Amino acid sequence: MHRSQWGQKKGQERILAIRISRAGWEKALSLGVLTHPEQTVFPSPDVWRKEFESAPIHIQWDTERSLRGKPLNQFSIHVGISRKLIKEYVDEWILEFQDLTRTTERIRKLILKGEENRAR
Repeated sequence: MHRSQWGQKKGQERILAIRISRAGWEKALSLGVLTHPEQTVFPSPDVWRKEFESAPIHIQWDTERSLRGKPLNQFSIHVGISRKLIKEYVDEWILEFQDLTRTTERIRKLILKGEENRAR
């Protein structure tokens, strides 16, 4: 919600929940490269850069946020899929999706009105 400004950011107005297969998830993780040169994973920044530039999946940890956008001491994995894998993702990995745009809009409006308990 934070990244899309609760569905208000241009080009990010639709909010979808997508369920993918376990096989798809495992493949994504196996092909992924972290978005930063973690010293415990990569022997050097140059090795990381080479792997990152050719990786079909980019992985990073994003800070979770409260309803008001305050950073929390929890993190969620963010998995970015490149164009190289989009067809496979769409045709083989996706099991179900749900459009949460209206729900997101209702939550955003409740937050703006100061009704956080109802928003939860």
